[in-house]
Amino acid sequence: MKLFVGNLPFSASEEELKAAFVDFGAVDNVKIIIDKFSGRSRGFGFVEMPNDSEAKTAIDQLHDRDFKGRKLIVNEAKPRPDRA
Repeated sequence: MKLFVGNLPFSASEEELKAAFVDFGAVDNVKIIIDKFSGRSRGFGFVEMPNDSEAKTAIDQLHDRDFKGRKLIVNEAKPRPDRA
């Protein structure tokens, strides 16, 4: 399951984000989205977990939880809409 993680602190690293999620199960991939012009985090990212029940537990436990001074937004990622 692919999870959207928002309201990330700009200083957060992919390793720190992964560490927050591995407490709830296996993590396949972590990607923090970087602005291509400034090179700085855009404040959101994605976490992929192979087990759906572990991913749902992570959503329940991490949504609205403090992470480096900010409350995370965690939910199931929606498919990206096609661009024209």
